[in-house]
Amino acid sequence: MTTLEYKLHFDRIIDRIEKARLRVNDHHIVKIVAASKYVDAEAIRDLYAIGQRAFGENRVQDMVSKAEVLEDLPIEWHFIGTLQKNKINHLLSLNPHLIHSIDSLDLAHALSERLERDGKTLRALVQVNSAYEESKSGFLPKEFAESYARIASECPRIQLQGIMSIGAHVDDPAVVRRSFETTRRLFDDLPDATVCSMGMSGDFELAIECGSNMVRLGSILFPQK
Repeated sequence: MTTLEYKLHFDRIIDRIEKARLRVNDHHIVKIVAASKYVDAEAIRDLYAIGQRAFGENRVQDMVSKAEVLEDLPIEWHFIGTLQKNKINHLLSLNPHLIHSIDSLDLAHALSERLERDGKTLRALVQVNSAYEESKSGFLPKEFAESYARIASECPRIQLQGIMSIGAHVDDPAVVRRSFETTRRLFDDLPDATVCSMGMSGDFELAIECGSNMVRLGSILFPQK
């Protein structure tokens, strides 16, 4: 795919996001985070060259290695995977723009202790398992509000920005919609929250229609060459 063909492909995705956004309202803004876990640094550089700035990685070691290769680019790095406590030091050394996946009070406290020790702060989202699927991480909806409030109170160096979820892993769009609507209702009740991160390559338009203002797009952004 040439650079021009890639730019046209990217513009078609932007157009789909724009149409979904307008179905919400004229003022709804949606940010793209390019989920780059299956591609190399060269592919990230190619997408950066046509305008994408925010990239998300699922594994700390991959983010470390790619950030090193791409240190000449002012990339906005997001961590979007499940964070293991033994990887906290490596992640914080990168000063990520945002972590999407605080999924337990235990993780929040471990992050907070390291941030306190280093005199740092960290912007973060709290993950909800709005699909009620055992394979997914995150707080269940009924415990989410209390857990979010506890993190905000007990971990002041974690600057909570909002919520993240993964849509239900089913073929029925009505079920996926319900999981997104659950996330959005929780988001609407959060004090001062600005980020509702939900929607991936296969369901981002539905997520936006349900109120997402940040989508994590992977395979659709990185077509096979």
